[in-house]
Amino acid sequence: MSEEIRKRRLEKLETLRALGIEPFGRKFAHTISIREIRTGDRQEDERIRAAGRIIAVRGHGKTTFMDLRDSSGKIQVYFKEEHLGAKTYGLLEHLDIGDIIGIEGTLFKTHTGELTILVNEFTILCKALRPLPEKWHGLKDTELRFRRRYLDLISGEKTLPTFLARSRVIKFIRGFLDERSFVEVETPMMQPIAGGAAARPFITHNQALDLDLYLRIAPELYLKRLLVGGMEKVYEINRNFRNEGISSRHNPEFTMLELYQAYADYEDMMELTEELIYTVAQELGLGEKFTYDDKEINLARPWKRESFIQLFNKFAGVDIDDEKAVGQKAKELEVPTEGKAHYTMANDIFESAVAPHLTCPTFVLDYPKAISPLTKAKENDPRLAQRFELYLGRLEIANACTELIDPLEQRERFLEQLETVEDKEAGWVRELDEDFLLALEHGMPPAGGLGIGIDRLVMVLTGHTSIREVILFPLLRPEKINHGNTEFTKTQKK
Repeated sequence: MSEEIRKRRLEKLETLRALGIEPFGRKFAHTISIREIRTGDRQEDERIRAAGRIIAVRGHGKTTFMDLRDSSGKIQVYFKEEHLGAKTYGLLEHLDIGDIIGIEGTLFKTHTGELTILVNEFTILCKALRPLPEKWHGLKDTELRFRRRYLDLISGEKTLPTFLARSRVIKFIRGFLDERSFVEVETPMMQPIAGGAAARPFITHNQALDLDLYLRIAPELYLKRLLVGGMEKVYEINRNFRNEGISSRHNPEFTMLELYQAYADYEDMMELTEELIYTVAQELGLGEKFTYDDKEINLARPWKRESFIQLFNKFAGVDIDDEKAVGQKAKELEVPTEGKAHYTMANDIFESAVAPHLTCPTFVLDYPKAISPLTKAKENDPRLAQRFELYLGRLEIANACTELIDPLEQRERFLEQLETVEDKEAGWVRELDEDFLLALEHGMPPAGGLGIGIDRLVMVLTGHTSIREVILFPLLRPEKINHGNTEFTKTQKK
């Protein structure tokens, strides 16, 4: 059926060209958005120029109504043969749902009160050779929605608003930090040493230098170098890459906000995080209370602060320091245990047994130092680190700490980490970042650091439970694409 529709549309295309009309790529100037038309102080009979995609057609003999949509909304447009002339009106026979047109006309209201544009002239700007999803109800196949995101944006009622909201969130975050004298910077995406987080990297190779490089798993070590250099408040909204699992909460390529503030600590980061996320939610009009995944989230401040160990012991039901009991709990929860250190396993148990109880915003404080290699230890309990994670909607949204700035202790921590973690089978082994340690030896001011997962934050604020719903083009398996009679297979290296 789809190929039959395409064949008919190709015939219409040829007819238009035979009439001297080239319906691709024509400029249409002086347009205003449909939202501006609908919400502005407009008068009836005002002359309007607008452009958009045809999403509905209703013919009535010598008159035709269409719904025209742009990124801001939709409006009804009205064509009359006696107004346009028979020849021009006849061109409507060669238009279809999905085509893009520009129109010029005057505003009026129908007898039902609907704001409408009476078309005086129209221009065909793009002939769509394939139809939109059936009956404007959108794509039903979830994976197809992600593969054909362009169609999902056109026809999915929530899709375009979600990504416009995402854009607003990022824009707001930039403004929020800029107002507080943070400086936005850019750090390398290709790095000679994969550092700043415990994750498996993607490996690439630079031909000019004959050098293996890693797509960054985190920008942390480069941003801290900037603090050494005297940039006291820095942030980066960055793309990170981790060659690990894909799930409703994980995509191999994701967006993070990461910032560092000199002369601050994790208490300051908590205040900053709370104020930032609270005000972002208000910017989107959510108020203090809203529903996410059938649970009510209350953003009323101050937010709860709970100890990692106390929450673990309460909800996991075992003493975190009892290695045998922790191992048994991991098996009970089907948490992988092979090759994992005790506290790493405990952290995985936390995700499984504790996180589901953390719906309202909760700062989980004072993680074990053993799983916080870049974090300053607590003075009153050196087993623990001055680190928190923020949970919201049962998701880890943010990770922050008081930074470890002692170069000698940092070297020891790195060496301890190297003894327990390596990944030779994956083609890489962790290395000591000597240049970063050298930078620390030149002196880094005390600092607080914060990372916020933009994708997960947008998930909660827009009501989605899958990260794929808030990433325009999530990573998917290869597929076969049929173009007419030719079949192509998209491939990717593993």
